[in-house]
This record gives sequence, C-alpha cells and structure tokens, in this order.
Amino acid sequence: MVRPGGLCLLLLLLLLQGSLLLLATARHGRAAACPLRRKQNELNSFLWTIKRDPPSYFFGTIHVPYTRVWDFIPENSKKAFQQSHIVYFELDLTDPYTISALTSCQLLPQGKNLQDVLPRDIYHRLKRHLEYVKLMMPSWMTPDQRGKGLYADYLFNAIAGNWERKRPVWVMLMVNSLTEVDIKSRGVPVLDLFLAQEAERLRKQTGAVEKVEEQCHPLNGLNFSQVVFALNQTLLQQESLRAGSFQIPYTTEDLIKHYNCGDLSSIIFNHDTSQVPNFINATLPAHERITAQEIDSYFRQELIYKRNERMGRRVKDLLQEHPDKSFFFAFGAAEDLLKPC
Repeated sequence: MVRPGGLCLLLLLLLLQGSLLLLATARHGRAAACPLRRKQNELNSFLWTIKRDPPSYFFGTIHVPYTRVWDFIPENSKKAFQQSHIVYFELDLTDPYTISALTSCQLLPQGKNLQDVLPRDIYHRLKRHLEYVKLMMPSWMTPDQRGKGLYADYLFNAIAGNWERKRPVWVMLMVNSLTEVDIKSRGVPVLDLFLAQEAERLRKQTGAVEKVEEQCHPLNGLNFSQVVFALNQTLLQQESLRAGSFQIPYTTEDLIKHYNCGDLSSIIFNHDTSQVPNFINATLPAHERITAQEIDSYFRQELIYKRNERMGRRVKDLLQEHPDKSFFFAFGAAEDLLKPC
C-alpha cells in the first residue's frame, strides 16, 4: 500500500540500501484460527533483514509486557538481536534524560492547573473517574504484583500523580491507560524496554532515532477545542464501560494474540492500545465527526507520514555511516512505518 504524502520507511530503505528480505513465513488465514501451540521454528516473525555485509535488521515490537510475547518470538529474531553490534529504538527509555524530558513536556505552562483550563463539567467528570480508578485499583492488582511489593496507592501515584498539572491531551492518554487490564500488566517491562535492558546487559551500543520533543510536540500541537473534544470522548467511553453499556471492540488481549500469531496485516494493529485513540465514530453528530476527522488527519500527518520520513532518513544515515556494523532497529509493529508498502 503506497501512502500519499509520506515515504514508507521500508520503501525508502529499499531504494537506498538494496532489497529487503522479509523473513516472516507465509500467513495462512485469519489470526482467529492461529494455533498458538507450535514449534518455535514454525512461528511467524516480525523480523526483516537488510541485505548487506554484515546484515542489519528491523524488528517489530508492541508495547505490552514482554512475558506475554517472548515465548512466541522466533529464534531467528532473537539470534539477530544477539548477533547485532548496535541496537536502536524509537526513544532511549533507559536514559534518565528521556524520562525527565517526557515528564516535562506533559506539564501545563506557567504553573497552570487543569482546573484553570478545562470546562468545569469535564474537570469534575475527570476527577470523579480518577477517584473511581483509585478506589478500584486494589481489586485490580494481582497477587504476583503484591508479592513484588507493588501496592495500589504507589501504582496510582506512579501513573496519575501530578495529573492536575498535566496538559489535557496527556491526561486523555493517561485515562486510556488506567484500565484493569493495563493495571494488571504493570511491574513487567514492556517488550521495547526489555530489549533495551538486554542490550545494556550484553554491553551493546544503543541509541534512538527520535528525540523526545519530536514525539511530544505533535501531541501538544492540537488546538484547545480539539483537545477538549478528545478528552470528553475518552471520558464518555470510560463512563460507558463503567456502566456496562459499552464494550471495547478490540482489547490488549486481541493485540497480543494477533502479534503472537504474526498477523501483521490485521486491523487490530491500527488500534495498538498504546497509541493515540481513534475518535471517528458513525454515531457522532456531523460537527463532532468533522473534529474527529481533523484530529485523525493531523495525527496521521504528524505521527505517521512526517515521522516515517524523518526516521527513514536517520536510519539511512546510520547505515551509510557505519557500513561495517550490524544494526538491530526495534520499532513498533503497530506503526505504519513497519507495514509493507
């Protein structure tokens, strides 16, 4: 699929570095029929090889606890990781500066609080929802989490602490992550972070192809009315879930199953739970549907098309600057930049 307005990363590298060999085995049927209990060498792979000497690799990850997917990652992917000289991620999540900069970019300017900027009704609905989450969180925790010393109050503060100082768009993303399924997964590194920790343990050189500001600024670039609309839609969804009148059509469990089945083409990867939500809904009034489409268009331009081009240029430069090194690039499989053109 060719995307107008943006360069597909794999096509860019195809033109600049030679042919790419897809190591994934052929997909047979939908992931719903995928037999998960198979031998390692029969599993589908999210590994691509850039054919050069030495070879370099792209590996598609998802933002879920690594323990949920590691056993289904084929040996060819693990071997490529082990044999590579340099490992690159989207962001360096082991760098304290990265975490500090991500925290800073989420804050409202000039010491403002959410109560100062949000419509009163939305602020009070948000506060009620967070009070509900805090009340429910002890029952969401698993015995394994408690055995590791994780407690509900600590976890709530780690995720939602200082929420009144955050920009509304980041609060919207935070609310999306404060669900029972997501809380139960806390305490185990997500796949990207696990690979970064393993790279450090193996004393590999690591790096990042993006700067924190490049991920933050597009989110902070939405105008105020768009942000209020997005937060309101997120709260409406969470309130409907609490009332039992709404069921999410795709879940983290669906995402994990499709990934473990190697279903790269599945629609589920358009709904990676770690990504920006899609607000387009046929039930919206016409004027709200326009707002939803504007947000979707803005994020596609900023977080897919422009991002693909920028990351593609940097990957190309790295490969050209270090022809004698084997790179392992670990990027989100749910990103369009890892989907075939």
